[in-house]
Amino acid sequence: MSRPEGRIAYDLQGSGPLVVLIPGMGDLRAGYRYLAPELVAAGYTVATADLRGHGDSDTTFSSYGDPQTASDIEALIDELGGKAVIGGNSLAAGAAVIVAAEHPEKVSGLVLFGPFVRNPSASAFERWMFRTMMAPLWVASMWKAYMPTLYKGKKPADFAEYRAEVIASLKRPGYGTAFSLTTRQTTHDPAEAALNQVTAPAIVIMGDSDPDFKDPAGEAKWVGSELHAHVVMVEEAGHYPQSQRPDITTPAVLGFLATVAPVA
Repeated sequence: MSRPEGRIAYDLQGSGPLVVLIPGMGDLRAGYRYLAPELVAAGYTVATADLRGHGDSDTTFSSYGDPQTASDIEALIDELGGKAVIGGNSLAAGAAVIVAAEHPEKVSGLVLFGPFVRNPSASAFERWMFRTMMAPLWVASMWKAYMPTLYKGKKPADFAEYRAEVIASLKRPGYGTAFSLTTRQTTHDPAEAALNQVTAPAIVIMGDSDPDFKDPAGEAKWVGSELHAHVVMVEEAGHYPQSQRPDITTPAVLGFLATVAPVA
């Protein structure tokens, strides 16, 4: 999909109500490799897209973050010509909230995995440390070491292969820099400001061991209250419940879809 500064890569499968799935920073659209086929089998059209500067999307973009990702999601929904349920993980959950707030007519529901819809409570030193770790020169090696900590709890059976795929994608020219820029430019303030404007139904799916939050259950409860959303806490899962515990997350997503975008 062409955008003003580059192209966004996406796959499209199935037929039926539209579901758009977007990964978080440092991840690939293949992060939905367990969920997407089940949604297709249930009768949905499923689009999985890479973030700008990630995966098969271009690295020619000058800006990254929640509003930019929201703009790309909106453009993808327009390109596919339908109202959509948006599934977003991490950063992409914040972007999904922005789309739902700004374009309610285009969004039939939100599925938020490990959602960042406000900035985490971190000290200036912690923020500096993370951004230093994600400097372009060593971002691939640092992310390789950091990824297992985000998968606290049960790991997917193919975790080693998937991590190798993610790291190989970061080692390509330009992609480490794009990821580093994403970590430096992203703020979730726009997502938090948009929360009270969202009218679409939502479900929050949070790993009970998500290391990105000091209190995952408390954060999920807060997001749920802000969006009047159903909350599902996933046992033995970290930041990627959709791939760590598909046995729990997939039925939860299908149950939600049946209420907001039922298959005819």
